Amino acid sequence: MYKLVLIRHGQSTWNQENLFTGWTDVELTERGIREGIEAGQRLKEAGFDFRYSYTSFLKRAIKTLNYVLEEMDLMWIPVEKTWRLNEKHYGDLQGMNKVEMVEKFGEEQVLLWRRSYDVRPPAIPLDDPRHPAHDPRYENLKEDEAKPGTEALIDTVERIVPYWESDIKEKLKTYKEVLVAAHGNSLRGIIKHLKGISDQDIVSLNLPTGIPYVFEFDANFNILNDYFLADEETLKKLMEEVANQIKK
Repeated sequence: MYKLVLIRHGQSTWNQENLFTGWTDVELTERGIREGIEAGQRLKEAGFDFRYSYTSFLKRAIKTLNYVLEEMDLMWIPVEKTWRLNEKHYGDLQGMNKVEMVEKFGEEQVLLWRRSYDVRPPAIPLDDPRHPAHDPRYENLKEDEAKPGTEALIDTVERIVPYWESDIKEKLKTYKEVLVAAHGNSLRGIIKHLKGISDQDIVSLNLPTGIPYVFEFDANFNILNDYFLADEETLKKLMEEVANQIKK
């Protein structure tokens, strides 16, 4: 059996302030740190013993992974960082308050920018200092693959699914258990691919921060089971928190 564990990073400062974050590199809150530690405790208690891990180029995911691995006494295992696991780029919405954007553009429009499969938010111009083209961590990547001014979920799926097939899946074959700490939309892209979720239905999937999501596969990578390491009441509360971010 192969086991893949996906963890959305712990609460960030911009999660707390209800701001669109995307590729903006922000810190974890005290709650976010606690969520990383508790995720490690849950995984350790459940008997997981990873030998390989992945995360994005963004420190809220990197630090969450570090807290998890430290709690499991697994700081020594390989950590592979990739821009392909970055959050969806929210374009010019990055840094904007979600409720204020609803007041300005209407809930329907903001919901399309936030959750639709193929509608992109307004782009950041190339000459804007916030554009990834000016960030040294992306300077060695091709312009057309890693320096977007905006993305829809379809773009996130198109960058993460090939990486799943070529890298993460291959590491699972070798190490049996692999841990991925990333972001709501990059993880939704993986989940969409694994479970065959439609473009329409993926819109309603809400991933809570800091809760491990476990996939168990047979030898042919058919899903045997998938579940969150959390009780139903906690999971429901956290998912509703994510879903209601654009409501007053």
